[in-house]
Formats: sequence, C-alpha cells, structure tokens
Amino acid sequence: MKKAGMSQLLRGTFFVLLATMLFGFVTSCSKDDDDNVNGAGKSHKVVFKAIASSGADIDVAVYGIDGNPTTASSLSGETWSSPEVTSEAGAYNANVAVNAVGTNASSTLKVQIWVDGELKKEGTSSGQYLSASASYVF
Repeated sequence: MKKAGMSQLLRGTFFVLLATMLFGFVTSCSKDDDDNVNGAGKSHKVVFKAIASSGADIDVAVYGIDGNPTTASSLSGETWSSPEVTSEAGAYNANVAVNAVGTNASSTLKVQIWVDGELKKEGTSSGQYLSASASYVF
C-alpha cells in the first residue's frame, strides 16, 4: 500500500510539473514581436542535467525548448543528462522538470540548464519525494 501511495504522489507531482511547463510554454509564445526577444535570430546548443544525492533514484524528466517538450520516463540512478538539443533561431526559452525519490527527508535533487557549454540556470529540491524544475530565457 505504501508503494502505491508513493507512485500516486509521484504521478500527481509529475502532472503538476507538466501542466506548469505547458503553461510556461504557452505564455512564452504569446508575444508576436520577435524584434524584442532575447537571442532572436540565434540558435543555441542546450543540455539538461539532473543530479540527485547518494541513494536517490531519478524517475522521470520533462525537458524542452519553447513548445516542444520531451518526456524521458523509466529512468533510474542518481544522475541524468539529456542529449544535446539545438534550438531554432529565435527560440524564447528552455525548461526542465525532474522527479526523483530520495532515501530520506534530507535527500536533494538539482536540475541544470546548460546553454552553449555554460551553466545558465539551476533549480533544487529537498525531501524524500523530490521534484525540481528550472526555466531559462535566451
């Protein structure tokens, strides 16, 4: 019964994160004036990473650029890295959300957005049930 409750909690957290990311994608695309967009006309190489504390287990990651999310599920282990994603010229933002289960209440999870080889944004979470996200505007 405890395993089923944990699974439902993680599933609920995942859907809340996914809804938040989709909301961010929709609002980021609501501006039509591309002349004022940061990074307009320039593509970027983006990598998303997650690092959990010892013994924690990463379950699922949702990542993407603008309105193109990708879900990586059935993950395991303390670290995860996406393949390198090349943004289209004029892309607005990059988003990542990762869920994990820690060993205890002091477990941690860190997510990172790397753009053109530089760490641009980081998000953290702590506790036994971990959910971290980050968003970066080009």
